[in-house]
Amino acid sequence: MSSADNPAPTSTSAPKIELTPQQWRERLTPQEYSVLREAGTERAFTGEYTDTETVGVYNCRACGAELFRSTEKFHSHCGWPSFYDPADSAAVILRADDSLGMRRVEVLCAACHSHLGHVFTGEGYPTPTDKRYCINSISLSLRPTGDSAE
Repeated sequence: MSSADNPAPTSTSAPKIELTPQQWRERLTPQEYSVLREAGTERAFTGEYTDTETVGVYNCRACGAELFRSTEKFHSHCGWPSFYDPADSAAVILRADDSLGMRRVEVLCAACHSHLGHVFTGEGYPTPTDKRYCINSISLSLRPTGDSAE
């Protein structure tokens, strides 16, 4: 997939929630800090939300902002939770990521600028947007709503 298949990165303004690295370390576990604040990645197929069918809202684990809803979650079998659209387009920020010798588009929480994962397009999934927001489970917390089934 070429970088042209990815959505254009959006500009980033200052985060609404700003903490020092030490304050983030006090708030997050070492694993959460590594992914959310240092753009790490949890191992594929190990995250708590990869295969969940629970109906609810996915919030940023760092700041609690609403990011995604279960109605936009789908099974991509990539090893991480996948969504085809955020709950609100202003909930996330997209930014170019040229690490690992390739062009990708990083997904950040708009409220605190924590790393969530990456978004890919043109992969052929049968979704309304043709996008796959590949998000680390550890970056999310799920707030169940209504009826749910694991």
